[in-house]
Amino acid sequence: QVQLVESGGGLVHTGGSLRLSCAISGFSLDFTGIGWYRQAPGKGREGVSCISSHDVDAYYADSVKGRFTVSRDNAKNTVYLQMNNLKPEDTATYYCAKGAHYCSGYMSLAWVQYWGQGIQVTVSS
Repeated sequence: QVQLVESGGGLVHTGGSLRLSCAISGFSLDFTGIGWYRQAPGKGREGVSCISSHDVDAYYADSVKGRFTVSRDNAKNTVYLQMNNLKPEDTATYYCAKGAHYCSGYMSLAWVQYWGQGIQVTVSS
């Protein structure tokens, strides 16, 4: 059974940092890309970052480039999203998702095969 479970969210002040974790089970990280998405209240879900199988590629939305870093630890079956210099506009529910091997199509929600349950990140001004 494929599962993705996010953790590490919470409330931080502007400029603070959080590290989200996505623990996976039921499949191997060796052969899949993992995307991070977010959905703010009243807005659609958007792609934030993606790391492809074997760390060939990492992608970032323009809004988070230079502030967020995606990484993976295949031995721990976990993917991370390090979020630094957080801004109030980063406030959203964050989701990790299993997709294809490569990330080139991750900005389309059609790339996603399975979703995590989501975790709240709130950045106060």
